[in-house]
Amino acid sequence: MNIEIFAIIYILFTFLFLLTGLPVGFVLSGIALIFSSIGLLFGFFDYTYLIAIPNRIFGIMTNQNLLAVPLFIFMGLILEKTKIAENLLVSMNNIYKNSSGGFAISVIVVGTLMGASTGIVGASVVTLGLLSLPVMIKHNYPNSLACGVICASGTLGQIIPPSLVLILLADVLSSAYQQAQLNMGIFSPETVTIADLFAGAILPGIALPILYILYIKSINIKKIDTINNIKKIDTVNTQSDEIKEINFLKSFFPPILLIIVVLGSIIFGIATPSEAAALGVLGAVLISTTQKRITFNIIDVCSKETIKLTSMVFMILIGATFFSLVFRGLEGEELIHSFLGNNIEDKNMTLGLVLLMMFLLGFILDFIEIIFIIIPLFGPVLFTLGFDPIWVGILIAMVLQTSFLTPPFGFSLFYLRGVAPKNINTTEIYKGVYPFIIIQVLVIGIIFLFPDIATFLPKLISN
Repeated sequence: MNIEIFAIIYILFTFLFLLTGLPVGFVLSGIALIFSSIGLLFGFFDYTYLIAIPNRIFGIMTNQNLLAVPLFIFMGLILEKTKIAENLLVSMNNIYKNSSGGFAISVIVVGTLMGASTGIVGASVVTLGLLSLPVMIKHNYPNSLACGVICASGTLGQIIPPSLVLILLADVLSSAYQQAQLNMGIFSPETVTIADLFAGAILPGIALPILYILYIKSINIKKIDTINNIKKIDTVNTQSDEIKEINFLKSFFPPILLIIVVLGSIIFGIATPSEAAALGVLGAVLISTTQKRITFNIIDVCSKETIKLTSMVFMILIGATFFSLVFRGLEGEELIHSFLGNNIEDKNMTLGLVLLMMFLLGFILDFIEIIFIIIPLFGPVLFTLGFDPIWVGILIAMVLQTSFLTPPFGFSLFYLRGVAPKNINTTEIYKGVYPFIIIQVLVIGIIFLFPDIATFLPKLISN
């Protein structure tokens, strides 16, 4: 059998088994082991690739940057379980409820802060849906608009640092970038750090919520937001403005200060990502302690969930490493380089094709699977063509974010459907997200045309 055809069959079988719902790490490892064994049997696979696997696994487990993953997950879970985000949303609603689109703006702001503090899309969408959807509907927001605001705000955690997506993306991009440089004969390769990707994501991460708010303000929600005509039945609404402002300050500034300290220490080189993540955990514990929201039971629950999520991430990473090594041994990298290099003359079209593939895969695969499977395959080819890895990384993060928001298979839509009342139709959820998808695509297009938006801050900081 032709080795190129065998490599293609290997890819197809892998994606076929991923759709079965079996654990991703075991699927990747199992398929890699089966196809490498067949390759050894027929003499077109070099067993030295298998010998390299233990060293690769050891490298993953001793990677200092990846130590930040469980710490950031733990920090986000503490902020979620102690209902600090819930308290912030209630306080903001009380402050902005009398302005045009006030509730929607509150959801966007809180979604932005949750994205920066937790980085977990599912948790953000579910929390915002449970807390704000009934309130927005009660105040005569159209179902579609309320659902669209929640889904769009909940997915901001994909792009706003310290996003888990950016942390994992930085490590995989760095490996692919170094591999590309080695392929080009550069034996002192440069790297991509987490701080680089965090800095590159700041401007897009700020632009999206601002554009969301401008959209809300532009559709004249005053006709919708008829709050003054609704009887104020809850005790929070009967508080004085002074008390509301005090509650708002207490709930708003601690998370903001925590985010600034964590991000600033990473971006400006004061602390490594793992050190900053540990600082973030300490800050989250202190905030929840001073607000008397933390208990030993919450710590226990967060610890167990952190172990589960971290184990899942590392099993996928180990499986993806096994998968990519076997693919390289089957000359799959040369196959991709030949296809993209010989059949597509415009290198920007090559990048566009890869991004489109990731967008479509976002309908059926989790972002962790896409990052660990697709980037090792296509990343070296893209960087050999001369693309900036930070720019490519930001585009990938935003494309995945848009994919999670796009009907009919966007993950954030499923999360909201799970907590939304039965009287809200799924079609209303779909209808509500389209304006925000257009904003997303617009921002992606601008960054595609003007790469300096993503690379300006990393270059400025590094200089």
